[in-house]
Amino acid sequence: MTTPNRRNSKRSSTLSVENRLKDQGTWRQAPLLVGATKFEPLPDVHNIMITGGAGFIACWLVRHLTVTYPQSYKIVSFDKLDYCASLNNTRMLNDKANFEFYHGDITDPEDVKGCIKKHNIDTIFHFAAQSHVDLSFGNSYQFTDTNVYGTHVLLECAKNLGIKKFVHISTDEVYGEVEEDGDDLLETSILAPTNPYAASKAAAEMLVNAYYKSFKLPVIIVRSNNVYGPHQFPEKVIPKFSCLLNRGGKLLLHGDGKHTRRYLFAGDAADAFDTILHKGQIGQIYNVGSYDEISNIELCQRLIKEFGHPAEKYSEIVEHVIDRPFNDRRYAVDGTKLRNLGWDQKTKFEDGLKLTVEWYRTFGEEWWGDISNVIGVAFPVVDHELNEVVPTEKAA
Repeated sequence: MTTPNRRNSKRSSTLSVENRLKDQGTWRQAPLLVGATKFEPLPDVHNIMITGGAGFIACWLVRHLTVTYPQSYKIVSFDKLDYCASLNNTRMLNDKANFEFYHGDITDPEDVKGCIKKHNIDTIFHFAAQSHVDLSFGNSYQFTDTNVYGTHVLLECAKNLGIKKFVHISTDEVYGEVEEDGDDLLETSILAPTNPYAASKAAAEMLVNAYYKSFKLPVIIVRSNNVYGPHQFPEKVIPKFSCLLNRGGKLLLHGDGKHTRRYLFAGDAADAFDTILHKGQIGQIYNVGSYDEISNIELCQRLIKEFGHPAEKYSEIVEHVIDRPFNDRRYAVDGTKLRNLGWDQKTKFEDGLKLTVEWYRTFGEEWWGDISNVIGVAFPVVDHELNEVVPTEKAA
């Protein structure tokens, strides 16, 4: 494990970033996917900076806000173009007058200040983060650097430059493991993260709350369930297993496969963030909760069925491998507070999964370039100096 060196990392990752800037044209054949909500535009919101805008969840909000509010909001996608991001996720917006991409790093104050000043930003949605739990058991310093220090940089710049609304995107994992018969957790529940990723997100929340209390920075915190859908880098289970099944490969399932997660389709997540932008209250925390709790075994069964294999093929297609050092059995949040603002889950898991699988069958092998090092191993490892996934099956 190595401590992060921002200067060397920036220099050594130049080539991989240049590769991500190349336009191979794949996106031209893809549908422009957005959410469904539309609200009366806010009079005090004009220029919105979305960090991690070329990454998975954020790109859905980038597209949704750009297309839904063309005359009201300018959307600036701010992204470092890390290994799991792609400009393909937003290239279809390049001809929109209210969209712009800004290549920057949230851990670099000059990058952040430059973007805010250039585009007269008044609102920030902060998505950018190292988010793959498996990787946090390896070089966890990178998670602290990006998720905690990067958030601190954004908060300080937001405070000094007069940002009017700062929406911080966290995760349900900050609550830690929920017992099988445990109640769904409210926004007031204690934070008890169990892995380095979740701990870094909880630490970031503490900074956000501190800036709200100490400096009156107008913040909102959002904790979401697992989001899935098209445009997700195939290190996460649904796109990874979809790409593997499309290749005829074997699914490497961690542990006994009985762990459960609640899954929310990305279009519904975009609607939740849009609702929070327009109806959320400063100083509040909102859980974004799904009704669909699925075990990893059941997820494999459903994916196998989507690819036309009989259920009896499960034992041939799925191989159980060693689990991560610690794996929460389940997460469960109560989303009543957000539903009281008018949002609710619209997409059933079976419908969202079908749409997602079809997207990956069509685009998954081309969207990010060669993904063999990612999908072919149980525990991919990222070389953060090269900004690439390296081929090893061992957990770092």
